[in-house]
Amino acid sequence: MTDLPSGGTPRPITRWGEPALHAPCRLIESFDETLAELAADMVATMHAADGVGLAANQVGIDLAVFVFDCVDENEARHRGVVCNPKLTVPQGRDRILSEADEGCLSLPGAFVPYARPDTAAVAGFDWTGEPVSYSGDGTLARCLQHEIDHLGGTVLGDRLSARLRKRLHKQAALAAEQFPPGWPASGVHAG
Repeated sequence: MTDLPSGGTPRPITRWGEPALHAPCRLIESFDETLAELAADMVATMHAADGVGLAANQVGIDLAVFVFDCVDENEARHRGVVCNPKLTVPQGRDRILSEADEGCLSLPGAFVPYARPDTAAVAGFDWTGEPVSYSGDGTLARCLQHEIDHLGGTVLGDRLSARLRKRLHKQAALAAEQFPPGWPASGVHAG
C-alpha cells in the first residue's frame, strides 16, 4: 500500500457549476515541493470531507492529479496519489457494468445510482514523480473512473439523465446546511 503524503491542511471544496470543474486539467510538468504540498492538502481535504477520492480541480487547482483512499469489492484498502493518469477500463465482451449509488464531494450529501465498468486500472506518477499503477473493482474502480472524469472536466451530473441530475441537485439542496461555504476547510459540518 502506497503511503499518502501527510501534514496537509484541508481546503474548501469547489462546488459544481464553478468553472474549475468544467475544464480539462493541465498535465503536471514539475514534481516539486508545491506539488507535494498540494497532494498533502488534497489528502487532508478528502479525509476531512469523509471522501474516498478527490481531484485537484475540486480544490480549484487545474492540475492533473487526484488522491484516493478506498476499498475494493473484497474490502481491501487502496490509497494513493496519481499524477497525469491514464485510465483503462474493459471494452467489448469484457465490459461488465456495475450499478451503485455514486455522489460527489463537489455536490455533497447527494447520491444517485449510476452504472460504470466493474473494473478499472490507472497508471501515472506519484507526487515525487515515481511511476505508480492501481487496479481493482468495487468502490476502487468507481473512484478511479470518477476522479479521471473530474480531471477531464466532466462531473457526474454531465453523465446523468435530466431526471437523475434533478434528483441529485434536489438531494444536495436538502443537505446544503450540513455543508456550508468553505466546507470542509471551515471545520463546520452539521452532519
